[in-house]
Amino acid sequence: MEKVGGIHVIDYAIIIASFVISIVVGLRFAKGQKDTGNYFKSSGTIPSWAIGMSILATLISSVTFLAYPGEGYSSNWILLVQGLMVPLVLVFIVGVIVPLFRKVIRLSAYEYFEKRFGYYARLYTSLGFVLNHFTKMGTVFYLISLAVSGMIGINIVYVILVIAVVVILVTLIGGIEAVIWLDVIQGFMLIVGGILSLLIIMFSVEGGPSAIWTVAMENGRIGFGPFDLEFVNLTFIVMALNGIFYAIQKYGTDQTIVQRYLTAKTDKEAVKASLIGVLLSVPVWALFMFIGTALFSYYQITGAALPADIKPDAVFPFFIMTKLPVGVVGLIISALIAAAFSSLDSDLNCLSAICLEDYYLRWRPFTSEKDKMKKSKLFVILAGIGAVAIAMFYVWAGGEGVLGIVFTLYAIFSGGIAGMFLLGIFSTRTNKKGMYLGIIASIIFTFYAILSSTPLDLNGKEYLLMDLGQLNFSQHKYMIGVYSHVVLMIVAYGSSFIFREKPVDESLTYYGWLSLKRDNRLKSKLDT
Repeated sequence: MEKVGGIHVIDYAIIIASFVISIVVGLRFAKGQKDTGNYFKSSGTIPSWAIGMSILATLISSVTFLAYPGEGYSSNWILLVQGLMVPLVLVFIVGVIVPLFRKVIRLSAYEYFEKRFGYYARLYTSLGFVLNHFTKMGTVFYLISLAVSGMIGINIVYVILVIAVVVILVTLIGGIEAVIWLDVIQGFMLIVGGILSLLIIMFSVEGGPSAIWTVAMENGRIGFGPFDLEFVNLTFIVMALNGIFYAIQKYGTDQTIVQRYLTAKTDKEAVKASLIGVLLSVPVWALFMFIGTALFSYYQITGAALPADIKPDAVFPFFIMTKLPVGVVGLIISALIAAAFSSLDSDLNCLSAICLEDYYLRWRPFTSEKDKMKKSKLFVILAGIGAVAIAMFYVWAGGEGVLGIVFTLYAIFSGGIAGMFLLGIFSTRTNKKGMYLGIIASIIFTFYAILSSTPLDLNGKEYLLMDLGQLNFSQHKYMIGVYSHVVLMIVAYGSSFIFREKPVDESLTYYGWLSLKRDNRLKSKLDT
């Protein structure tokens, strides 16, 4: 047999088979999608382990598959620090977040913010989710298509369109059940692909894993430093602070995660699923970061040639295409595509849910169930088209360092939402008017920090859109997101002392959850 394009026909067959499986999974659940409750929340029959795997697959995208090895190859493990903060934060708050959301919201995570702080708080948080995930989806489409295009020798535009059609089709016909079960398959593919790649790298050099580790240590590729207590450069403390707020925002305010809580049968199952997803994600992030570290050692030990102008993000794809045997190449590329699918299908379903709940039904509250389903599917298609448009813009404008794009966009579009969540849960003093002032202050700070620190390239020269001299924001860009939350909390909490409003509904806070927990314990004792 011969190669077609850049890979063997056997590898093509494996990749095509993975696309077919995705479509079959979508068709398997298509008949059950008769109402929006099932379309977005399933029928409560999905086991907790599957929901946990879906959470893992949603968190792990092609960014993990390619950019983490790129960072591991070119630097140490400092960008992994953000992920390490996730379980530390979630262990303390997941038992409160999950039952609270399952009790107070119907579908949209941002309904909570309306109940706690009014409609404009819901609009702000919902819009932040939409903007963040549109840009994320465009980045994932671009990244996966760029990698696959380089591997198989097909124009990147065609790759984007093929992946988009399959992802949109599966999400459109299968709803959240298809998304979750497909995530389970893709999550396993991702893990198997990563482990297989790492084993091949480590046992392809003289001395095996020991030699890989030694060379990495000698060249400063293993570690989480620098540990300097400053915020100007990328340090451990910068990534740790960023990771704390990332964990709070992702698990407390992100629709792709909160919607998973609603698919479980009980609160206990939902908490269990969340913990499974969290505790699996850290080892997987570490796996792909270490693949990059191992690749660095591999090329140092073997002396194998790399293209002179190769970027770190492209080293892993280059290794796949030049060093792996026929069949394994197809499996790894399929795992790479699966990593993108597992993120994109979730985003499409959740964006459709938000468009329906937070926008369409706001102005058309008496819409029939049949029309809701039609609009939900239309929103899936429109969201997919919007993400493809962003990916095409990347093709036209050229790509940047992928992790830098994702983390920067997260910092810009997070805009204090984690701070709002913390005040909503833990502060009974913070009220609606105080929160609105906090939101305004956070927006002003975010724009100031971005415009005074991020140069715009015009005719080969870089210019700041707002140059304030010594007053320019001079700390690391990842700190913008951290400060936006802190600014919102300080202003919102302080301003709330000025305004008098009716007492907060404690059922929306941590204290109401504690009271309910005590009542349930007392009832249980009386029953026995």
